[in-house]
Amino acid sequence: MANIIACNLGSYGRYRAVAYEHLRAIGLTNVEIPVPTPDALQGVLDDLDRYGLKVTSVLGKCDLSNPACVEGLKPQAEAATRLGAKIVFLSVKTNGIPLSEAYERLRGVGEVMAAAGLTAALETHPDLIQNASVALETMRAVDHPCVRVNFDTANIYYYNEGCTAVEELRKIAPYVVSVHLKDTNGGYRAHHFPTLGQGVVDYPEVFRILNGQGMYGPFTLELEGIAGEQLSEEQQKARVADSFAYLKQIGAA
Repeated sequence: MANIIACNLGSYGRYRAVAYEHLRAIGLTNVEIPVPTPDALQGVLDDLDRYGLKVTSVLGKCDLSNPACVEGLKPQAEAATRLGAKIVFLSVKTNGIPLSEAYERLRGVGEVMAAAGLTAALETHPDLIQNASVALETMRAVDHPCVRVNFDTANIYYYNEGCTAVEELRKIAPYVVSVHLKDTNGGYRAHHFPTLGQGVVDYPEVFRILNGQGMYGPFTLELEGIAGEQLSEEQQKARVADSFAYLKQIGAA
């Protein structure tokens, strides 16, 4: 079975306007995009159709400290369905509320997702999915089949010390439904995210682990770059193209 490889438009930095055209040119046809506003949705659908692109995941918003957060996800779920996505990516934090309350609201998130035929994928961020042990605690407490993990291969290093992406992934793999492919120099709190294959992440093993679980994507390029660099449009395009080429080289794409 082939992996689903996608690209987060943020991988183009300041040059998002050229993303669709460039993705079509290099043959990468899946994208991760922010949930569009209702008035912008049709225009987004038209653009996707024009360039032959498919949305595999959308970037949603959910502030768990807001009692209305679950209700606020319903129009986002509707937009995701219209776009054909199956994954709603969410970065969630407790933001000061008790863990028990956060878990209860996440169960509500799961119900909204279930009603729409979607899955919420929680990003590898503090304080609910910071690493495998924290993520396992959250997954077991929430205990909802439509609330799962988005595993970020670089954030594991950024937010933790003394662990590796492969070690953490092995612990949490059964809960992972999507992946952000982001390489790193491995430094704690180091904003150093180069072209895939130029950092410390063992990507062949990442794919082996997840494919072994029957998980084939979406695996989404999220190329956040290196602090202080100023890439030209051509350099930014090259980073995306070279990262995609690296995935082909290791047999993942």
